Amino acid sequence: MKSGWPKNAVEMAHVLIHTVVEQGDFVVDATCGNGKDTVFLARLVGEKGKVLAIDVQPLAMERTKSLLQKEGLGSRVTLVRDDHSLIRHYLREPVKAAMFNLGYLPGGDKRVVTRPETTIAAMREILSAVVPGGLVTVVAYTGHPGGVEELEALLSYVRGLPQHEFSVMQSCYINQVHHPPQLIAVGKNRGDT
Repeated sequence: MKSGWPKNAVEMAHVLIHTVVEQGDFVVDATCGNGKDTVFLARLVGEKGKVLAIDVQPLAMERTKSLLQKEGLGSRVTLVRDDHSLIRHYLREPVKAAMFNLGYLPGGDKRVVTRPETTIAAMREILSAVVPGGLVTVVAYTGHPGGVEELEALLSYVRGLPQHEFSVMQSCYINQVHHPPQLIAVGKNRGDT
């Protein structure tokens, strides 16, 4: 974990996830992309933990697998090439944390993007599997066609989550140029709060 103030939404998501994930946990990277979040999660869960990383694109699978091999973390991760809206088929145990990075695969085909209906379906499935005290982070990018609409649909969904069960936060680095990504964090409340 880097010290100092996180400089963007992805780093802030890492800070938040770091506060809840412990060695031995089961966690999810719901959009593994280039594999950076997958590697981050694999380090956090340690040798006895498990990461499920899913992405619909073959290039994302290749890049993530390569990065995991380079870092020596492949044994901690199950890679699944599928739409994240179908994640329920791969969740075998309660989830401590999950991460989403929406939009397109950096360096990939910019026409292949996450969509509101699949992202919200995946969120529903993961939130139902998250343990009390667990956390889901979503970094939503709006600089591509459909990005604003996906963010708006996602915000509408998370605003409707019951307050007694979930705590939802939205954050953005407002002085960044172009279209700074939004961070949404959804924590599942413990019964004692």
